[in-house]
Amino acid sequence: MFSRKSTSDESNFWISYADLMAGLLFVFILLIGAIVSKSIILKTDLHKKEDALTLMSQTLQNKERALDELSASLSKNKTLLGEKTNALSQNEQILRLKEDEIKKLNAMLLEANTQKDLLSNKVVIVQNLLKESNTTINTQTKKIEEYEGKVLVLSSELNEANKTAKLNDEKLLALLNALDEKQTKYDELVANLQAQKAKIKALTGIKLKVIAALKEELGDKIAIDRQSGSLRLASSILFDKGSAELKEESKASLKKAFEEYVGALVTNPKIKPHLDRIIIEGHTDSDGGYLYNLDLSQKRALAVMNFLLSLDFAKEQNIKPLLIASGRAFLDAIKVNGVENQEASRRIEIKFGLKNEDAMHEIEKVLDAQ
Repeated sequence: MFSRKSTSDESNFWISYADLMAGLLFVFILLIGAIVSKSIILKTDLHKKEDALTLMSQTLQNKERALDELSASLSKNKTLLGEKTNALSQNEQILRLKEDEIKKLNAMLLEANTQKDLLSNKVVIVQNLLKESNTTINTQTKKIEEYEGKVLVLSSELNEANKTAKLNDEKLLALLNALDEKQTKYDELVANLQAQKAKIKALTGIKLKVIAALKEELGDKIAIDRQSGSLRLASSILFDKGSAELKEESKASLKKAFEEYVGALVTNPKIKPHLDRIIIEGHTDSDGGYLYNLDLSQKRALAVMNFLLSLDFAKEQNIKPLLIASGRAFLDAIKVNGVENQEASRRIEIKFGLKNEDAMHEIEKVLDAQ
């Protein structure tokens, strides 16, 4: 399909190119014709004016001859001056008239010579233009011959390209037919994928169902985190500052909270089949170094774990295989508007982990990305 479009674009380009060359050649021929026509008209006009000047020159020569004859006659008349005084006066008048005519003829001859010079200059200019035009014509003719050679080469290449395009079209048709068959299979695969995706979504929603069941089980007895379902206990109630030893007065409330929270996890039929582990996490604020806070948070988590394992409830429900203690230092500090809340950050969290939770989390991220 893309090859067909490319071939069409190339065909349009060469057609446009041929039209442009034909137009330029036609304009060039018109320009040459105009120059040649103008040159012929100027030459014809110049010949006419030269003939007129030649005729005028002959007329002047005839008049000069007549003037010479008149002068000879005048000389003869001068010898007869004494005898023909009256005739001399008349001849003088005639002579004045002839002189006036000669002056007029001289003026006309001067004007004719001036026009002849102007025409000669124009003829020179026209000849120069004609030479330049001939040079330009020769140059353009050579270029046209070169273009014709290139056009022949390109036409040959275009024919080859058309043959190739025809073969490509046949291949493309075969590919389109194969693509239609694959599209049908692809639609079937997509339908199966959507069904599998719905099943995976149902699996990834297990944690939400567990949290909902946990909230329903606990009711108003104990507050848990809405998103993670974890139980948070303030460190200030359980430990003295900088200490990892449980306060005696806090053990009763810790025992009650643990039995309520963990009891709901291990006895509720909606939760127990999915339960994988129970994590006790120690958290600190950011005061002090990381290693110090990490050590303190781990020790506090272990102290809570040891106390909980000593309870009869933990032994009865066989909680030991599920319990894990972990220190997080200030890595998960609680922040409000980007500012650490140190009092809230110092805490013990008891949370649960579900079977295949990590895998379900990864699957959920992939599905959300898609």
